[in-house]
Amino acid sequence: MIDKMSLLAQRFFDEGKLEDCPILDFHQHMHPSKGLYFPGGSPESMIKTMNQCGVRKGIFCSHYALYDATMEEEANLKTALSFPEYFMAYHAVIPGQTDFTAAVTRIAKYPQVYFGMKFHGDHHKTPLTDPAYSRFFAFLQERKMPALLHTWGHSPNNGVKVVAEIAGRYPDAIFICGHSFSGDWLEGAKLAKDHPNLYYELTAVMDDRGAIELLCENVGSERILFGTDLPWFDTHHGIGAVLSADIGDDDRHNIFHKNGELLLGGKQ
Repeated sequence: MIDKMSLLAQRFFDEGKLEDCPILDFHQHMHPSKGLYFPGGSPESMIKTMNQCGVRKGIFCSHYALYDATMEEEANLKTALSFPEYFMAYHAVIPGQTDFTAAVTRIAKYPQVYFGMKFHGDHHKTPLTDPAYSRFFAFLQERKMPALLHTWGHSPNNGVKVVAEIAGRYPDAIFICGHSFSGDWLEGAKLAKDHPNLYYELTAVMDDRGAIELLCENVGSERILFGTDLPWFDTHHGIGAVLSADIGDDDRHNIFHKNGELLLGGKQ
């Protein structure tokens, strides 16, 4: 149920979207994925959803780029260049396959396209502490560019202990913890105290009542970013989950757009 004490929530309920509270979605994908059907996975379909919900910008990594190194970055580049007002991309990193020199050259050539890099240790069955990632993390630290990490519970590839190690190893890199260590919310949140370079992203968090409140209490809403995994999950549901959480409207503004505006700088 939407928080009846929240003026912001009531306005969203009445108007559907708000000019003074735009949404920035820091975790999107795009295009088909093997064995799955996404009726809303095309750029055009995602833009329709974003317009309905008042999402100003989506930061995405195409399934094609993330799961198939032979595709390289064609899908990310084509989409971001075709719809620059809606999208920026994470450059996919597939350990052992993504060419480091080609990747950093591409990022330098298209600064308007690339917000950061995407790492999925579970899918690629490679811990984030593996040397295969080290050059990419060092580059991101030097440039102070964000990395979107797939993080999950007790995973040996991208769980709490693994992320704590790389956050300490690269203290000036910006690590966005996708899914905020789903299933291990509290232990994941505890990392925030010792690692100020960690941000927490809400995809999968919004499925569990109370998890948003736990993160706000233990991390602080100033380091939480909105994300949906679109087209995996519904944007309306994600917005509703934040509006119904037992947090303040200042927290909601931080999560929906203020924190993201600081990370994006003038790129939004």
